[in-house]
Amino acid sequence: MTAITVDGLTKYYGDFAAVDGISFEVPDGQVVAVLGPNGAGKTTTLEILEGFAEATSGQVQVLGANPRRGGRAWRSRIGLVLQSTSLETEPTIAELLTLFARLYPNPRPIEEVLDLIDLTVEAKVRVGTLSGGQQRRVDLGLAMIGNPDLLFLDEPTTGLDPEARRRCWATIERLNGSGTTILLTTHYLDEADKLADRVLVLSAGRLVADMTPAAMRASSGVSLVRLPVPPGIALPPSLACHVIGQELAFQTDQVVPVLTELISWADRSGVGLTGLEVGPPSLEDVYLSITRKDAVHV
Repeated sequence: MTAITVDGLTKYYGDFAAVDGISFEVPDGQVVAVLGPNGAGKTTTLEILEGFAEATSGQVQVLGANPRRGGRAWRSRIGLVLQSTSLETEPTIAELLTLFARLYPNPRPIEEVLDLIDLTVEAKVRVGTLSGGQQRRVDLGLAMIGNPDLLFLDEPTTGLDPEARRRCWATIERLNGSGTTILLTTHYLDEADKLADRVLVLSAGRLVADMTPAAMRASSGVSLVRLPVPPGIALPPSLACHVIGQELAFQTDQVVPVLTELISWADRSGVGLTGLEVGPPSLEDVYLSITRKDAVHV
């Protein structure tokens, strides 16, 4: 089954194409991350899929319905976490979840949601006294209390510290593990790499990549070579130009000649190659390459 179908979606604001003819599908049960620089069309795309904005042209189906015409029963199957929210500060977490649960025909049990967001111990704590990371997990709890089939997350961990981000990641993984389809936007490439089955890259309103994180890393056709370089060690000029600080790091499509030169140099110099790494570039490296290349062609 397909949770989301997008075919030729376009959204104009005056003469400006915020979204320019994109097409993709999201099967049930997948986690799909939408990536792109600011102004790429990520939030506009989500707003159309959520039913908040009208497409200029193209076809959109979300859980079998046009989002602009989905009724109350359709909306009860969708959860939303927006970029920023304003929670009521006086209720406890449990009270707020209980209030929202009454709005849905088939809510998740409060205890289950508290466990999913890892706030069972804090259930009776007032929302206004929570940390920013805890409040963001409450946002996730409110989005999932209706037991949604599909969850939209718009930059869910922006501004959170590393520990709070990882707690949110764990919540998202547990929710997806229970069968919920998730579409998220993020500027954090490690977040997409950790959570997503697929990544969609938008640039200037157009879809420029649609693949798994692993396939995206491999798509560059190059390898990343890294080697810690001890102080005072002189590398050949062809390699020394790639040293930043105490590390040799560069991308190449000629791995064998590079390794041959490194090994030969290490043998002559009596230097060990402890810490040498050869592998595909990071998701961030490939993402930046794709978006920069696309920007040149716009």
